Amino acid sequence: MPEQITALRCATNLLANLIPQTVDQPTLAYADPRIVHLRDGEVVVFRRSQSPLWQCRYKLENGSWQRTTTRQASLERAVAAACLLYDEARFRQKLGLAQKGCNFTQLAHTTLAELRSSMGGEKRGKSVNLSYITCIERYFLPYFADRILEELTHSDVVQFEAWRNRQMQKVPRASTLNNFAAAWTKLSQTAINRGWISQHAVIPKLSTRGQKSTPRPAFTAEEVDQLLAYMRGWIGQGRFSVEHETRPLLRDYVEMLLLTGIRHGTEAMGLCWNHCEWYSDKGVRYLRLWVDGKTGPRWLIAKHRALEVLQRLHARQRDITGLSFDELLQSRIKHSVFRFSTGYQPPSLHGSFRRLMRDSGLLKSIGGQNRTLYSLRHTYATQELVAGTDIHTLARQMGTSVGMLERHYSKLVPSLKAAQLAV
Repeated sequence: MPEQITALRCATNLLANLIPQTVDQPTLAYADPRIVHLRDGEVVVFRRSQSPLWQCRYKLENGSWQRTTTRQASLERAVAAACLLYDEARFRQKLGLAQKGCNFTQLAHTTLAELRSSMGGEKRGKSVNLSYITCIERYFLPYFADRILEELTHSDVVQFEAWRNRQMQKVPRASTLNNFAAAWTKLSQTAINRGWISQHAVIPKLSTRGQKSTPRPAFTAEEVDQLLAYMRGWIGQGRFSVEHETRPLLRDYVEMLLLTGIRHGTEAMGLCWNHCEWYSDKGVRYLRLWVDGKTGPRWLIAKHRALEVLQRLHARQRDITGLSFDELLQSRIKHSVFRFSTGYQPPSLHGSFRRLMRDSGLLKSIGGQNRTLYSLRHTYATQELVAGTDIHTLARQMGTSVGMLERHYSKLVPSLKAAQLAV
């Protein structure tokens, strides 16, 4: 593609030198003193009464018309400019290039606006779109700035990736590179949809080969019991008033993640009371939750013990204590589930969870890895596989794919089924 663009520029320069010599002024047909028809009527030069500059319109091979200004006040120069624009447009068409163009800054800001619009303008959008926005704002936009997307070469992309890695001060993991590649595709698609590049334009791709992700450490069944027992006393040991709110909330948050497999952050913090309801099947009542996160909305079934967690949360929230728990679920109140008694919802519980892990002595796994809130989701998946939940049901419950579960847990299955395999 860069070679084609170079050829286009050479042809344009050649045409610019030839056109003034080939325009035969006496052959111009004046149907109106302000309108000039050229190239068998496929190029029209005209001037509006309120403008000193000549405008032009020209017909493309597909029959569509393009309109623009010649930026010339002289008719002779306007004719030459119009013919040049016409020849360049036809040449671009033959190369499969778009007629319109924009620099990377304009393209980036347009794509960012579309991503934010798709998130509904809310603070908590889908985490995948937030990842794309970060890639564009922090890396693509500062580096490429005024460059033209269709003029970028493979060498340009390689140099960008080296710069990005220096900025990040590490070699990104494969999952991070996939986010960069997807954000790059979003930019290309926006350019195509807006007519800034042709759908046939060859855009260099970003590499997706990175360090393989290390599975996050889970808790063993014994460690889960130890954690649950420890939190009962830990929640009352805070020295500051804010800890008297944070610690009980964190306990409920941790237990809910263990009992549902819900993603921490976007899914869990976005859970509201109107997303919780009773679901009956064959005379048995189940607690059903509606969550919306990385892979879109879904229903999931919580463990029966999750009822106790929600009842504790209900009892602490002052603005809804006047309702019974069943009345609360029927009221469809849109208040957040995980919040302080005052109604305030902390933006994150990561710091409190790290202190809990440190205080409980459970921060490090046997392999020496630090446990995070995601370890609770990993623990849920592991326990469900041990219990015999089929992988298709588990994938739907957790809002992920069967392939993802197989990649992360296939190596664990023989160990999880040791008792069965040893018989």
